[in-house]
Amino acid sequence: MSENLENRANAPAPAGLRQGTRSYRQATGALLLAALASFNAMYCTQALMPVLTEDLQVTPAEAALTVSATTGVMAVAILPVSILSERLGRGRVILASVLAATLIGLLLPFAPGLNWLVVGRALQGLAIAGVPATGMAWLSQEVRSEDVPHAMGLYVAGNTIGGLLGRLIPAGVLQFADWRVALGVNMVFACSCAVLTVVLLPKERHFQPKKLRLRTEIVTMGRQWRSPRLAALLLVAFVFMGAFVSLYNFLGYLLTATFGLPDSAVGAIFLLYLFGTLASARSGHKVVKLGCGKTMLLGSVLALASLLLVLTGNLWLVLIGVGLFTYGFFTVHSVASGWVGVLAPKSRGEASGMYLACYYLGSSLVGYASGHVMHAFGGSGLVVWLACMLLLGCGFVGYLLYHEGSSS
Repeated sequence: MSENLENRANAPAPAGLRQGTRSYRQATGALLLAALASFNAMYCTQALMPVLTEDLQVTPAEAALTVSATTGVMAVAILPVSILSERLGRGRVILASVLAATLIGLLLPFAPGLNWLVVGRALQGLAIAGVPATGMAWLSQEVRSEDVPHAMGLYVAGNTIGGLLGRLIPAGVLQFADWRVALGVNMVFACSCAVLTVVLLPKERHFQPKKLRLRTEIVTMGRQWRSPRLAALLLVAFVFMGAFVSLYNFLGYLLTATFGLPDSAVGAIFLLYLFGTLASARSGHKVVKLGCGKTMLLGSVLALASLLLVLTGNLWLVLIGVGLFTYGFFTVHSVASGWVGVLAPKSRGEASGMYLACYYLGSSLVGYASGHVMHAFGGSGLVVWLACMLLLGCGFVGYLLYHEGSSS
């Protein structure tokens, strides 16, 4: 008996999933679908905000709560869920997350008013947190190291496409039905992706449960904020994501009020989100040539300068401005999210979790505050407010560039 146990303990660990095998395709397909479902659910009301304002008789800031409640609760939940997954298993957390988030989403069209809709969206945020908190860690754990970049690329693509579809599907359905039907159709799609995730996701083979030490985790996170460069990166995530989500939250209001575009046509504007996919793909090449700091500074300046085009009264210039803003933002985000692990080599998991928490907290708090700015000062006031936010962000990026070669 003891000999069998000893042999089992000394047995070599199973090899990681290798590209080209059936199990690898199942695993990457499952994580891609989980990303589609969760990021679709995360942003499913953003394109509906102008219609919610009109139908529910609420202000833009109140309508923005349907996005801010989700990202805000998710931001708070990401770190605890990440820590909990070290005990329960990342696969279990991912499956529970996508199923709960999409099932809650199926109930949202029946919300009698804004308050219940916001409560449902907050619960969705709590459920969604499991995917961004553990998705990348699951792939790093289960996939062969040589194939991790390919697997990560598919997962990140799922994030981008899921967020895009979460805006396009409801906006498209608005041509034929009201916002409740549009939201319902979108969540049926997301729920289908979640069910396929459950069917495809392989059982974890490399997971080793860890004892939870809350005090140790808190000390580690506190130490990250005492690192000036890491703290600057976390603030970059907060400021830039807040400005990015704010612009897309209220872009529909700007376009319908200024140019008289129908709500269904405004939804197509979210295709500009694809500029972010292009920026993410190219940012690595720029970092090799210029370094992290200069690449982030270029992205920051591009995002800031593009807001001048948004202030013009020409529809095509506004669209070009939003596209360039998106490209600049994703350049900054792609570099910053990768730089976090470099600055915290002994606590990459906690640092990445903290980065995501700041990222989505910026989306929630700045996105909500921007609604009040929009309501009080109109579209021009909103753009000026966002420019001030980006100037602050450029200051943090400048600090990172100045100290890029520093060892502390």
